[in-house]
Amino acid sequence: MEQRTRMTNTRALARRERMTPQWFNDRTTTRALACAVLFCLGNAPIVAAQQNDQQQMRGLDEQVQEVKSDTLSIAQELNRLEEKLLYPSGTQVAIFVSVAKGDQMRLDAVRLQIDGQLVAHHIYSAKELEALRKGGVQRIYVGNVATGDHQLEVLVDGKLESGADFTRTGRFTVRKDVKPKLVGLTLAGSASNPVTVGEW
Repeated sequence: MEQRTRMTNTRALARRERMTPQWFNDRTTTRALACAVLFCLGNAPIVAAQQNDQQQMRGLDEQVQEVKSDTLSIAQELNRLEEKLLYPSGTQVAIFVSVAKGDQMRLDAVRLQIDGQLVAHHIYSAKELEALRKGGVQRIYVGNVATGDHQLEVLVDGKLESGADFTRTGRFTVRKDVKPKLVGLTLAGSASNPVTVGEW
């Protein structure tokens, strides 16, 4: 009887060994497998935490962008208010500069004098000159003057298309009314009419 039991147990073990893969019987492999499973389970909270951190960072980025946008709009509003306070509409004069269409002179500098007092002096970069040639307009001066007639003197320095240096001066009388005054100066390299003045 004992021998039969032993034979049965031996057969069952042999059957189990045949059914169980060889690598599963190896203790080292089993431990490695267990460690890998535990490692994967242990990393699950870390991955979840990283995803949570990324979502929080996205939320913070959006908040920062909103604050930047609000700050820029507040700065623009403050600039408008400052201009209204510094240059009330009753005394405000703004002078703009443009280059005559198709004129190829190289504009170097413009100086403005109102009633004999220098109010603006600007030296032009290549990019600014290119923008003016493409039809751009520059606000060169904003200030306050009393109502009435004022003498405006415009001095222009540059180079002609031929490469010769030139300096031109234009003198004009500008009348300031109660409302804001917008003056446009159109510059050209021609000797006959280097500066023309118009109201905007």
